[in-house]
Amino acid sequence: MLLISALISGLGLGSMYGLMALGFYVTYAVSGTVNFAQGSSMMLGAVLTFTFAQTLGWPLVPAILLALALCAAYGLVVEAVAVRPFASRGSDAWLMATVALGIVLDNLVMFTFGKEPRSLPSPLAQTPLDIGGLGLGIYPLQVLIPVVGLALAGVLHTVSRRTRWGTAMLAVVQNRSAARLMGIPIKRAIAVAFALSALFAGIAGVLIAPLFNVQSDMGTLFGLKAFAVAILGGITSAWGVMIAGLLFGIIEALVTVTLGSGYTQIVTFGLVIVALAIRPNGLFGRAQVRKV
Repeated sequence: MLLISALISGLGLGSMYGLMALGFYVTYAVSGTVNFAQGSSMMLGAVLTFTFAQTLGWPLVPAILLALALCAAYGLVVEAVAVRPFASRGSDAWLMATVALGIVLDNLVMFTFGKEPRSLPSPLAQTPLDIGGLGLGIYPLQVLIPVVGLALAGVLHTVSRRTRWGTAMLAVVQNRSAARLMGIPIKRAIAVAFALSALFAGIAGVLIAPLFNVQSDMGTLFGLKAFAVAILGGITSAWGVMIAGLLFGIIEALVTVTLGSGYTQIVTFGLVIVALAIRPNGLFGRAQVRKV
């Protein structure tokens, strides 16, 4: 029974990693850059939801919607402040700039929200599901998270491959000159990609907040794991990063149950290194053909 519970918990946790990794996928697919402030975006979604719903007493649904809207706005700020000024000059300094902006946000939240971890109540994380009277201790939210993650991955894959808007966004990174001549608003497409990136992270934060404590530094390790998942899955594949997230979460849960939490990071990141040594382009990624 403990094993089944760990598997379901791992699916929920892995889906959260996958959601955040989708953010890395969408910015890389459109601009060739990634948002290393992704963990801060996740934290922002959780903290804002708690502030609106608990501190201000708003209904949960409006609180979540406004929190996610502000996460998307934060993604626009990241692109405008920490990415565009450097990427437009061909500089890779956006790598450090996005990290720095995430640290700034973490500390701003720490000074305003406080250091103390807080619990966000949710009707989906209060009463465990009664599955055949087994007493697995599984909450409805843990089942909902994989459903939301897989659904968003499917929508993102369909939009990027089957719609004119999605194709136009993918064309930006492949040939900017040709995309500009075709009338594609390049700056707007990249800005939208970063807004979506932060939005996916915010959704992950909102979903995971009732299961974990809400605090200013909650996104740091999650963001690192999500980037590992994005690389492991093949950052050019929406389905790849989502499946890699599920695998990562399941392995993490199983290691925690069988060996103990002290071995969790050692084993999971060790397996990531081995997997990338065998498949450098990720489990579902493809080697890019470069013309010279």
